[in-house]
Amino acid sequence: MKKIVSLVLAAIMLAVPLILSSCSGGELADLKAELEGKLEGNYENDLAGTTLYVYNWGEYISDGEDDALDINAAFEAVTGIHVEYSTYDSNESMYATVSGGGVEYDVVIPSDYMIERLVKEDRLEKIDTSKLQNYKYIGDEYRDLFYDPDNEYSVPYAVGYVCLIYNNTLVDPEDVEDQSWSLMWNEKYKGQILGIDNARDALAISMFSLGIDVNTEDPAEWDRAADHLSEAVPLFQGWAMDQVFQKMEGENTAVAAYYAGDYFTMVYDMDDANGNGDHLSMYYPKEGTNVFYDACCILKGSKNYEAALLYLDFLMDPYIALQNAEYIHYACPNTAVTSNEEYSEYGNDMLYPTSEVKAEAYRHLDDEVVKHYTDLWNKIKSSSK
Repeated sequence: MKKIVSLVLAAIMLAVPLILSSCSGGELADLKAELEGKLEGNYENDLAGTTLYVYNWGEYISDGEDDALDINAAFEAVTGIHVEYSTYDSNESMYATVSGGGVEYDVVIPSDYMIERLVKEDRLEKIDTSKLQNYKYIGDEYRDLFYDPDNEYSVPYAVGYVCLIYNNTLVDPEDVEDQSWSLMWNEKYKGQILGIDNARDALAISMFSLGIDVNTEDPAEWDRAADHLSEAVPLFQGWAMDQVFQKMEGENTAVAAYYAGDYFTMVYDMDDANGNGDHLSMYYPKEGTNVFYDACCILKGSKNYEAALLYLDFLMDPYIALQNAEYIHYACPNTAVTSNEEYSEYGNDMLYPTSEVKAEAYRHLDDEVVKHYTDLWNKIKSSSK
């Protein structure tokens, strides 16, 4: 089944044009001039004319919207390296594409447990951090982590949590007082709840709500979590990943589990547009939630390894990292950003929790366990159509 899915996704990726920089030569020259004196690093033009293939989550880089810096265009302006950039909406869909063959990427930005899997399967190149002039800005708390204990295969990009987002004009205040995952199972909001559309997060929400270890390798516990999730499915309006932006920014969806950084993106986007962000609220459920570490990796066999290193270095440049952090609204592992007085979000207790948040990171599990929970997920999804 995985092979079939991979081939289909690969065919789709080949058929659909990737997202390209739309800047003309003159615009790139203007952008390079604009960046003059702002960048700390020295980015050579030795690789000008190279095309770098980057694969990242949707809504996860500063792309020039709302007068923000277009980071990929800035990279091209400074280095002469063209970026072909495309997006995915889950670790699993990314894995299906890169493991299926037929589509070649240089840089991917997976989450912790998926990095573990890619390392185990020898799908990543080692990263020579001695060539990264800005690696010194990665905070100590983001190094030597479980998914890459020797810092050989990844460079930290962003950190976040799964949260519960709700429309406070539609949800009874009494129903959120205990700040529980049980809101996803509340029949009062039937037809107004969005399920998160990937196996690991959806089943983990059920596991957290039941007090099950999200990294258990006991099939019976995964069965129990799947049964509990199935009880909520009849209440769902549907399943969503990046579609959650449109759904929650409108006012016909009451509840959705998603990523805290994207919650802030929704609120800030609406505030900028029409001042309507106040109808959304969020919390980290008391039963526990997922904390995730996303990091840049270079895929095995990359034909543009040196260009990929330069791209990673560019993302860590203090000025670039600041523009990106302010745009994506996720916690930034770059100390040059968090120590910058112009960066106001460091004091945001929901992005950089100062109070304790009960959270656990996902680990890559035994292949048989992955197959088991994937089969459970497929049954849940097929039964909800």
